[in-house]
Amino acid sequence: MRNIKSIAVKFAACAAVCLLTLLGSNFALPGTASAEQAVLPIGVVDYGQLINRHPDTAKANEQLQAEREQEQKDFNAKSVKLSEQDKQNLGRQLGQQFEQKRQELAKPIIEKINAAIKEVMEAKGLSMVVQRNTVIFGGQDITQDVLQKIGAN
Repeated sequence: MRNIKSIAVKFAACAAVCLLTLLGSNFALPGTASAEQAVLPIGVVDYGQLINRHPDTAKANEQLQAEREQEQKDFNAKSVKLSEQDKQNLGRQLGQQFEQKRQELAKPIIEKINAAIKEVMEAKGLSMVVQRNTVIFGGQDITQDVLQKIGAN
């Protein structure tokens, strides 16, 4: 779960930066907002909870654990007669393969979660959805609605 969650956290951080960049020019000082500026309904989600409770996450984590164990066996078998430098290179190579596998397993989960978020957002008439930890106050929490949409327990 931790490996897939790290992708979600990175995604949420990027989304927050993009959101702030897009909205940055629309912020006004108190008392200077014009009547033309409307308050947009914003949804918030706990992306980490969505990842952790997605039905496919447990299976993906099991596959990652099996991948990690296989990598360790491969490293142990191949590194017996290698120099320290070659061992480090082999470790890096195996680590890159593991990261690629982690991303491969996380991608469909993230895509399903994002599709569910979009469906809930549209159904509730929200203009955007942001990660809960980027919001100090306000916003409509739609985490439970998304969990229901993805079939989480």
